[in-house]
Amino acid sequence: MTEVLALRNITRRFGPLLANDDITLTLEQGEILALLGENGAGKTTLMNILFGHYAADSGTVEVFGQPLPPGRPRAAIDAGVGMVHQHFTLAGNLSVLDNVMLGTEPLWRPASHRRAGRARLLALADRFGLPVDPDARVGRLSVGERQRVEILKALYRDARILILDEPTAVLARPEAQKLFETLRGMTEAGLSLIFISHKLTEVMAASDRVAVLRAGRLVAERRTADTSAGELAELMVGRRVTRPRRAPQTPGAPVLVAEGVRLEQDGQTRLHDLSLEVRAGEILAIVGVSGNGQSALGALLTGQTAPAAGRLVLGGRDMTGARVRDFTAAGMGRIPEDRHAEGVVGDLPVWENAVLERLRQTRFSRFGFVRRAAARAHARDLIARFDIRGATPETPTRQLSGGNMQKLILGRTLASGPRFILANQPTRGLDEGAIAAVHADLLAARARGAAILLITEELEEAVALADRLRAIVGGRLSRELGAEDADPRTLGLMMAGVWDTRGAPDAA
Repeated sequence: MTEVLALRNITRRFGPLLANDDITLTLEQGEILALLGENGAGKTTLMNILFGHYAADSGTVEVFGQPLPPGRPRAAIDAGVGMVHQHFTLAGNLSVLDNVMLGTEPLWRPASHRRAGRARLLALADRFGLPVDPDARVGRLSVGERQRVEILKALYRDARILILDEPTAVLARPEAQKLFETLRGMTEAGLSLIFISHKLTEVMAASDRVAVLRAGRLVAERRTADTSAGELAELMVGRRVTRPRRAPQTPGAPVLVAEGVRLEQDGQTRLHDLSLEVRAGEILAIVGVSGNGQSALGALLTGQTAPAAGRLVLGGRDMTGARVRDFTAAGMGRIPEDRHAEGVVGDLPVWENAVLERLRQTRFSRFGFVRRAAARAHARDLIARFDIRGATPETPTRQLSGGNMQKLILGRTLASGPRFILANQPTRGLDEGAIAAVHADLLAARARGAAILLITEELEEAVALADRLRAIVGGRLSRELGAEDADPRTLGLMMAGVWDTRGAPDAA
């Protein structure tokens, strides 16, 4: 095998935080290397050094035997390195072709060579099995389609080494499986790949070799064929990890009730005659393939949208048409699906985000003024209780890793003691240790009597946590399934819309 990349003795600090500590790592031609580690372990920092977004404090990077100048993304691109970020860097108002060609032509060229660019894009799409419509507006594409555009954008620039940061964090399982089939075909064509992931099943299925980071250090390397998911989980967090499971518990009275709800958005019906109830001390899971109404349901049950028909009741109060602040005042806590767009304000410090939804409480404000000392003390408590790494009350929230940002949102929600919790994809992008901690926190809230609606695409998560389960397909809910009858095969059928006339899964 030919070595195409070598990072040698890479060290990088951010103030007192040692993000990368003397890391040496190599990549061979045609290899898929998985970079595994907890949230905040230094994985993305290391890849950003490789791509030139950051310069290392010490150490060197060599690509195809040549030293790479530090801190220069253009030099990395010219050397054949491409990077697909976890949060896409596409212009939604432009076409696929415009996004792919953007920045590839000199500014002084009198006209863009769009015909040649279109032909090259279509040839790459055909060669690597990434079908796209060059004229489609990116803002109207699905998440999976946008990811294809990001990969094609890197390939269009002649990338021979491709870095993918959490490539399946926002993909449904079928899309993720298709992506990895595509990536394997790309390595057979001579490309070399590094992908960052927290999902051990994907690492085991898709990679040739695994490098494990912990607290900024490279602690292990394994050939994938010679290791197991259990060993990797233990290497990643430094201890044995076991996910908690739900204990039997008798639920109380209904806390949230939806009756015959219909939701209209953009001239389309997103939810059809939806009825459900969530009782105190139980978890109701809604499972489904992405794009079947989960986002609409989350927006409805937190007051972000109002139903066109039907009725919503929270804690005995009619909340039909109420606003977010009304739901919050009535005891609603939410873990939103998109932590960046809805969960936090990235430019605000951690302490401000920690109290953002509770500023009207006298604990944090008085006579219209924020009680900063109390808010900072609250933030310090959340950081300690929920293990938010790399954070102080004054840290800009955008500097947190995705997983630690999620912990901040979770802590803010649970610390308020809500009577109803909407947990929408609560473990998306989290490592194995963090997933176990989130599950434990949700089960503890259930034990205290909170009513929890869990929206998830992870079947194992639904089975482990939920007392009752329903599937959502095309904005419609199936009949409920008891926890004792739930298994991945039955849930898979429900998610595919294979129901009998009563709305139950049709095993046939």
